[in-house]
Amino acid sequence: MTTFPRTAPRRAPRTLRPLLALGAALPLVLALTSVHAQTTTSTIPNGRLLASNCFQCHGTNGKGPGFDRLAGKSASSLYSDLKEFQAGQEGNGIMAKHALGYTDAQLQALAQWLSTQR
Repeated sequence: MTTFPRTAPRRAPRTLRPLLALGAALPLVLALTSVHAQTTTSTIPNGRLLASNCFQCHGTNGKGPGFDRLAGKSASSLYSDLKEFQAGQEGNGIMAKHALGYTDAQLQALAQWLSTQR
């Protein structure tokens, strides 16, 4: 059996060591930056996206065929109705439960979008 003398692993020259350390840390920095960028955006989904939750009862674009037709109602009237549901003034039904899932800004966006539908 042949044995070879043990040699120390070759090290990078001193001038390249900082670059190698940066190269190893770069993927981590980029990943953290990406996560930070995704979690700090606080844009409100547009009203159309928010209204997609309403189609089962109120139809596509708020035009029926089931319950109240929402399309074309004034945004202030729709927002007021949604706030009443959210506050529990209209009972504890399914609309109250749905309204609780939205922020004020989302309710305004939803009401605004539905008001533009014809």
